[in-house]
Amino acid sequence: MTVTTFGTTAAGIAVQKITISHGGLTAAILTKGATLQSVRLAGVDHDLTLGSDNLADYEGKLRHHGSLVAPVVNRFTGARAPIGGKTFQFEANQSARHTLHFGAMGTQHKVWDVAEVTPSSVTLTLTLPAGEGNMPGNRPVRATFAITDRGLQLDVTTTTDALTLFNVANHSYWNMDGTDTWAGHQMQIAADRYLPVTPDFCPTGEIAAVEGTHYDLRQMRPIVPGVDTYDHNFCLADGPQGLREVLWLRGASGVTMTISSTEAGVQVYDGRGSARPGRGLYEGLAIEPQNWPDAPNHAGFPSIELAPGQTYHHTTRWHFARG
Repeated sequence: MTVTTFGTTAAGIAVQKITISHGGLTAAILTKGATLQSVRLAGVDHDLTLGSDNLADYEGKLRHHGSLVAPVVNRFTGARAPIGGKTFQFEANQSARHTLHFGAMGTQHKVWDVAEVTPSSVTLTLTLPAGEGNMPGNRPVRATFAITDRGLQLDVTTTTDALTLFNVANHSYWNMDGTDTWAGHQMQIAADRYLPVTPDFCPTGEIAAVEGTHYDLRQMRPIVPGVDTYDHNFCLADGPQGLREVLWLRGASGVTMTISSTEAGVQVYDGRGSARPGRGLYEGLAIEPQNWPDAPNHAGFPSIELAPGQTYHHTTRWHFARG
């Protein structure tokens, strides 16, 4: 375990990098955005997630690469959502019409506090104040990354003192081969439904069957950049579940990643419009276990309301293996 200074933000706040390891797996986490910056597997000569060694990148184009996005990940259609029967307006940071990743007030832009560090784990904390971004409730958030024999696990918890909305996700991009694109990868998702989207990538409200579409990934199959286009939520369940395997990704190298999650959905984005500095498009797949996006605006979507007296708990686990 090491803790080093990664850099200083444009606002003058120091950012730390915490490196943890166990059993041949090593991960680096930045306090800026609670960002998963690096994941290395013994015997594999490349990083499995897309990151940067430059803090300025994470304040710019890479603000969502590896970061923890809260209080609400993904989109609010029309930059608004009802909470307890009252409509709240939020920042319209996508096409000046919709809210994406809660805009400038998202946790991906914040520098978290280090609460606890061990050789194989780190816990980060911050408090989201009531009214920030027009979201109700004071919400102390706790995020723990821990490596065990079962892989790298992320646990996120929070509570609130007023009825609010909460839906968090890690927004890492993955490439099992260390190649220029994810061409040659295969993927499987335990979902028989998905959410069609508008031209602005907001859910239409329809819950559609994957059968007969290129969203049918119920069996492991090859996926092709530009052919298999994804910026969609795959519906894993109708509400939070116990931790279970939900997605499998295999590179041409034979390196595999198995994702387990408690969440009701997983958003997959093909990276068609998100490139690291000096790199091309489709370099990695963003895979984001979360509740269904835009849920408050669609009857029949699982609720993301969090009330006083309740505790929100999200778990995602990544397991890696060599071919």
